[in-house]
Amino acid sequence: MTDIDLKTDGRKFRYRAGGSLINGDKILFVRSSVGDYYYVIGGGVHIGESSEEAAEREFSEETGINAKADRLAVICENFFKGKGGNIDGLDCHTLEFYYLMTADGKDIPKCKTINDEGEKLVWLTLGCIAENNIKPSFIKDIIDEITCRKDVIHIIEDSDR
Repeated sequence: MTDIDLKTDGRKFRYRAGGSLINGDKILFVRSSVGDYYYVIGGGVHIGESSEEAAEREFSEETGINAKADRLAVICENFFKGKGGNIDGLDCHTLEFYYLMTADGKDIPKCKTINDEGEKLVWLTLGCIAENNIKPSFIKDIIDEITCRKDVIHIIEDSDR
């Protein structure tokens, strides 16, 4: 399948979906292999796939946990300067749909420690999120709203341009 991912003239657009799973007082993140930061599990939405389907597929592929999208929590229009990997130096624009995920407690011990790209999966304590370098950066500022509000939060993030 083909991701919705366009690159032209030093710019890149990507349609991305991801999910966050909370287990007790911890939330699962990916530790980047190209920078000193964490990000939400997810990836590119395929042509013809809903963001919800993509979040569930990506979560399963990257963690080994068969999680379901419980509710859409955030829609983010993210603008940033690419650093490292195949986005280095590019002006990036991503449209991101973030879901809160649910999983059967029996599946959580099946969680991989490393995803398919060799990056580490890390359970961070919710109370310590603000102390970590999370991308996009708004996540650590409003983690309580993301996890507790019932309505969808719309963010336009451009502080990392």
